[in-house]
Amino acid sequence: MKAGIQKHSMGSFFKVFVKILSLILICYGLQTNAVTVVFHNSCSGDPITSNTYQSNLNLLLSSLTNSFHKTIIRNGYYNHTVGRNPNTAYGMYQCRGDITLDECRHSVNSAAKEVLLRCPKIKQAIITYKELVVLKVSDQLFFSIMQDKPSYTLPNAKSITNPDEFNPQFDKLANKLVSEVASNGISSTSSSSTNKKLYANGSIEVTRSQNIYGLAQCTSDLSVSNCTQCLRGQIDDVRKLFRGRIGARVICMSCFFRYELYPLYLPDTAPSPSSSPMNPPLTNATRKISLKVLGIIVLPSVIAVLSIIVILLYFCIKTRKKAVKETDDIDEIQSAESLQFKFSIISAATQNFSDANKLGEGGFGTVYKGTLLDGQETAVKKLAKNSGQGEEEFKNEVVLLVKLQHKNLVRLLGFCLDGDEKLLVYEFMKHGSLDQFLFDPIKSTHLDWGRRYKIIGGIAKGLVYLHEDSRLNIIHRDLKAGNILLGEDMVPKIADFGMARIFMENQNQVSTKRICGTFGYMAPEYAMNGKFSVKSDVFSFGVLILEILCGRKSSSFGKEDDAETILSYAWELWKEGKYHEFLDPILRESYSTNEVVRCIQIGLLCVQEDVDDRPTMAMIIHMLNNHSVTLPSPLSPSAFLLRDERRGPNIPAKEADNVSVNEVTVTELYPR
Repeated sequence: MKAGIQKHSMGSFFKVFVKILSLILICYGLQTNAVTVVFHNSCSGDPITSNTYQSNLNLLLSSLTNSFHKTIIRNGYYNHTVGRNPNTAYGMYQCRGDITLDECRHSVNSAAKEVLLRCPKIKQAIITYKELVVLKVSDQLFFSIMQDKPSYTLPNAKSITNPDEFNPQFDKLANKLVSEVASNGISSTSSSSTNKKLYANGSIEVTRSQNIYGLAQCTSDLSVSNCTQCLRGQIDDVRKLFRGRIGARVICMSCFFRYELYPLYLPDTAPSPSSSPMNPPLTNATRKISLKVLGIIVLPSVIAVLSIIVILLYFCIKTRKKAVKETDDIDEIQSAESLQFKFSIISAATQNFSDANKLGEGGFGTVYKGTLLDGQETAVKKLAKNSGQGEEEFKNEVVLLVKLQHKNLVRLLGFCLDGDEKLLVYEFMKHGSLDQFLFDPIKSTHLDWGRRYKIIGGIAKGLVYLHEDSRLNIIHRDLKAGNILLGEDMVPKIADFGMARIFMENQNQVSTKRICGTFGYMAPEYAMNGKFSVKSDVFSFGVLILEILCGRKSSSFGKEDDAETILSYAWELWKEGKYHEFLDPILRESYSTNEVVRCIQIGLLCVQEDVDDRPTMAMIIHMLNNHSVTLPSPLSPSAFLLRDERRGPNIPAKEADNVSVNEVTVTELYPR
């Protein structure tokens, strides 16, 4: 144990040392490189006074940052419009022509955040992020309109020493870049005006040891003539204001031009003369000598002194490492132990797990109602003994679930471990599950339209918390009416996280060979190929919306109906405009037409075949709360149909037991 702790401490020491050394090297690098302009912003126009416009702007920014599955990255241009006059929000971005998809995505995300940070409550904003992207939002239509004002300029502070040689070559390079941009635009084969690649870069030799590098670009929505006009105007400004400088840049809404004495673009798109260095050449001999002295003498001395300090600190804190580690272990264990119930208490609370207290049963266990000694009512999940999960994994799972706190999630009160017995103790929801109300001819009368609409909104809020707002990014994987419990005032709460999976920050989609869930709610990419993501939950939410609207189980279709699934049933009525026929007959006398139509449309957007076409839960919340937002038209829903009532498509028989066909199943806690 002691040797292990010492090994851990030594490893921590070297990690700290490497991090500090890295910081020194980074700081040293910053001393020898030019400063990069990270942001430029321009805020103008009228102040935002309408909540509707602000909501449309938020949805617009979300659409821009989620547009990369639709954008042709070779030109990096995208525009979008949200809402109706007088609250229409227009937005677009243009990434630089030589950057990668990941750089473009990161730059757009950063620029979108800066809009709200730097231009709050202003209708028009232009953000330039690291000269890699220009993003604009406005309440006025500006697509395909050349805008060369306002412009942002930044010259290099140094002057050239050979103007007679430099200036003629600069003029040649500038004219060449403008011609190439125009040529690229004219030669574009796409019929779409926004698919032109109005970008060019290049270099020209001044002397054997000096090259000028330049790049020029227009937004892809401009005509070639407007692009040429914009670039020539910006280059003329450079000539008038900065002639004689070794570098300069000018950025406006519609075009961008820059030149320097070092490469400005990625190597794979650059001309890359064999003699050209990748870093700015230094012409000052004195500076070269001073940097060498700094690198050879000063930097090693600093590292040596720092090494001695770190070693002394290491020996000072070495004796405390074991105590700190043991304290952390104790805290973690206590955080789990404090949630643990004795088996005898749970057994007494459930009357020894009597059938009279049984609330539901499924493939992985049974749920019982329990009453603790203090009178608190609980719901106890007794997991099947063959669940295959170890004690430590079970405790870790409990600690994670306790951290999830939201009014639309069922709260976990604790757990019990006793031999092979694994129990989960939840707050008790006296109204039971949504399916017990929704699909019962008597109880369903208590769910008027107002309550159903609030239930839809509450479930959506719970999913947004799981996907985006909690400290963990969680995919539920088994969202259905049986896993939505109803509390006081019919407040919906998402339950049963036995199949939930935690996503890392850099994960978008995960594949698994173990298919778990309930057919009818499962997204096709998950059911058929084992691929799941937040959009899998969105698909299940879409099915759930349609069930809430029509008052029928997804699995009830295909027997006496012309439609084979609830998706095909809703889609056909949607195309024919017969919204009222889809609605539960109980609701047809009193409902909000606008809200019903909106919910059907959102439900169909959620169950689209292409994962990228489905909205995020945050976007769905915005759609539900802002009736002035114009919703996109849904595409045809997934053609995925059940072919086997028990196993479904492409799922081996030995894995079929992991799939629920019982609407009130209890599932195991699946280890991450």
